[in-house]
Amino acid sequence: MNLRSSPMIATAAALLALAAASACADGAPGQRAASQAAASRNAAPMTAAARKPNDSGVAIQYRVEGEAQVGRSVAVVLQFDGVSDPAGATARLTTDAGLSLATSSSLALPAGQSTTATARVTVDREGLAYLNVFVTQNGAMSIVAIPIQTGAAAPAMKAAGEMKSSAEGEKIISMPAKEPK
Repeated sequence: MNLRSSPMIATAAALLALAAASACADGAPGQRAASQAAASRNAAPMTAAARKPNDSGVAIQYRVEGEAQVGRSVAVVLQFDGVSDPAGATARLTTDAGLSLATSSSLALPAGQSTTATARVTVDREGLAYLNVFVTQNGAMSIVAIPIQTGAAAPAMKAAGEMKSSAEGEKIISMPAKEPK
């Protein structure tokens, strides 16, 4: 056994003992532990939003709970990490046409903490719409568009011309031009 690993093992054992003690606090440890394990297995993984070098510095992850249906609300779980400004950060939520927000449109994100929030959006029509998340910290902003797909048909782009080859073998897309009126 490596002597350097024994403090880590002791810390892990203490954490496991603490978790077991909290599971027994309500008098039904087996049932509670089983339901927590089932919930963690059934929860879909979080999607990490893309970051830009000049963004707010706040990491955003999200998950859409369940399948979106017209006329019903769907939960979008948001997780914010990396708030370093002592004053904290703010998050503002907006929706595209076809969605309506049923929860608060603004969140305060405290410094040094991971913040998890659930936004409920109601879908008004089939298709693709976005829940937009604007996070501001130290005057810098991050923007994330979370797709909410309703219905089986995924959006598809229309064909934009035909593929041809030049004399040198280069691929060229020939597109008709529209004359301005």
